[in-house]
Amino acid sequence: MFTFDIITIFPKIFDSYLKESLIARAQKKKLIKINIHNLRKWTKDKHQTVDDRPFGGGLGMVMKAEPIYRAVSTLKKRKAKSEKRKIILFTPRGKKFNQKTAYQLSKLNHLILICGRYEGIDERIAKHIADLELSIGDYDLMGGELPAMITIESIARLIPGVLGKKELLKERITKEKGFIEYPQYTRPELFKKWRVPKVLLSGNHKEIENWRKKYQKSIGK
Repeated sequence: MFTFDIITIFPKIFDSYLKESLIARAQKKKLIKINIHNLRKWTKDKHQTVDDRPFGGGLGMVMKAEPIYRAVSTLKKRKAKSEKRKIILFTPRGKKFNQKTAYQLSKLNHLILICGRYEGIDERIAKHIADLELSIGDYDLMGGELPAMITIESIARLIPGVLGKKELLKERITKEKGFIEYPQYTRPELFKKWRVPKVLLSGNHKEIENWRKKYQKSIGK
């Protein structure tokens, strides 16, 4: 079973996402396990403080290193030493997440995902705790919860049995240049003035496959 441990200060954000569609089914089939952890559980003051003012000044608050360190330490103790695990910190400065990274991470069986908030996270977490810093794009978000969901879904669909059909993975995990998908059409054949390409109606599987490969090759240039 592949285990995802998510550290966040807004655990309820994940409620509806985890209870729907294939993610919910994969959990029920015990193919994946997703644990949501409220970071405030690892604070020691009565206000459950997880952030503080940045040294040197700045526009916002910074998440403290101590609670995150305690949370990660606790979660690491719960798992066997033989597990293939990585600790991921989501940050705009991180490595760009792509299909190749998803495939590499799917070969593990335990991920601890740290969701930042506010102006950022104490840099000591990135330097001494996280194994990998990830970004889902060149833009700012309000926190790491959405990147965590994207990461979970991208990896989960690569785990055998989650999608149900191995054929659905074939094109996605063998592309060295990244994720490329060919256009898809369904009924009706003619909608308004927009017609389905004739080759897809031919019944000639070889020609259809060549058409798809030609499209993928043109996009991948």
